[in-house]
Amino acid sequence: MTAGSLIETIRRHGLEPRKALGQNFLLDRRLIERIALATGPLDGVNVVEIGPGPGGLTRALLAAGAARVVAIERDPRCVAALAELAADNPGRLEIVEGDALAIDPETLVPPPRRIIANLPYNVATPLLIAWLRRVDAYEALGLMFQKEVAQRLTARPRSKSYGRLSVLTQWLAEPQIAFDVPPGAFLPPPKVTSSVVRLIPHPAPLAPCNFADLERVTGAAFGQRRKMLRSSLASLGLDPLALCAAAGIAPTRRAEELSVEEFCALARGVAG
Repeated sequence: MTAGSLIETIRRHGLEPRKALGQNFLLDRRLIERIALATGPLDGVNVVEIGPGPGGLTRALLAAGAARVVAIERDPRCVAALAELAADNPGRLEIVEGDALAIDPETLVPPPRRIIANLPYNVATPLLIAWLRRVDAYEALGLMFQKEVAQRLTARPRSKSYGRLSVLTQWLAEPQIAFDVPPGAFLPPPKVTSSVVRLIPHPAPLAPCNFADLERVTGAAFGQRRKMLRSSLASLGLDPLALCAAAGIAPTRRAEELSVEEFCALARGVAG
């Protein structure tokens, strides 16, 4: 049996979106096509998609010329529907049933590879942090987040959205909000606006440091963002005054005032 249209597939397989799985199906064909091309042309590119649901974006990725698409889906109902689409595209589409948090996308396709996905909101941030650890393995990532999360990814120092996620992301990649997606484009409509973010990995990190050390420093600093560094960094179990002095940063400054490079200097101090 061939897959048929997206709406036909949803109806035939009884694919009602499930809140427990964070499912909101995107049905607007124009927007789906824009997401597929958010990272640029796909000719010859291998794509990993997370949470394809009934396969709207999957179809667009294939139509846009992706050499191969591997879609990770945990809902058995959707896996059955996607199998029909895979049968229509032999050698170009593979469905992997499982939890994306437990799967390394890098192992699924050879380079050149990208991740393009309408991410389930409930796991979007932990997925991104996991991918950032090996972001140099990808040409680009085109990901949909809640708009609030997208703003955190792209926020600059001295803004209210600037935080730990901003620093970790911008240290390794250049994030850009490509466009917003209104709630009405989904079934069911979420309560928030979404944004598609394009992340292009830097040729090298903005400054040298260890990922885990940068996580520790930003977690401590932004965990008490209203306090001066001499107070917020005390939770690291090190002398915050000495740590700041070694990094050349005044201990009276606050987390939101520091650049990515300055956080990296603090992280190097934590490493000893």
